[in-house]
Amino acid sequence: MKAALLFAAFAAFAQQASPSRAMQAKAPAQPIPFSHKTHAASGLKCQECHPNPDPGDHMTLPATARCMTCHATIAKDKPAIQKLAEFAKSKEPIPWARVYSVPAEVYWNHRSHLKAGMKCEICHGHVSQMDRIAKATNVTTMDGCVECHRGNNAGTGCGYCHEEK
Repeated sequence: MKAALLFAAFAAFAQQASPSRAMQAKAPAQPIPFSHKTHAASGLKCQECHPNPDPGDHMTLPATARCMTCHATIAKDKPAIQKLAEFAKSKEPIPWARVYSVPAEVYWNHRSHLKAGMKCEICHGHVSQMDRIAKATNVTTMDGCVECHRGNNAGTGCGYCHEEK
């Protein structure tokens, strides 16, 4: 009996502890293959490509010119990099498929979470280990937010995330 309960608890924990494996198969198709794993291995940090301009609500995506600072010489003959160069030349942003988004009625600010000491991987999973980025957490759901806030002794009142009317 005790062993069965222990097994059931372990199975439930294992299922919750590794959502990135299950969700990795659901990575959205992207216009250019991009491996965060490869780029992180070369020493790039999240904020180098994803700055957080004022007012701090969003981490932004890099301009193609930023990518081309390296890729003008690195892997320039690969088809994906040639496609990247076409976007850079046209000065058009790459139409990346969004992976995480919060509902319109939710107020979200990356900067306040970063100032509170939250690390990117807490919400986005171990992106530095992903070849294709996919949802790895339930951070964009109310349950995910409330669970995280409770675990970090942060407020859970409606006004923290929703504008009071």
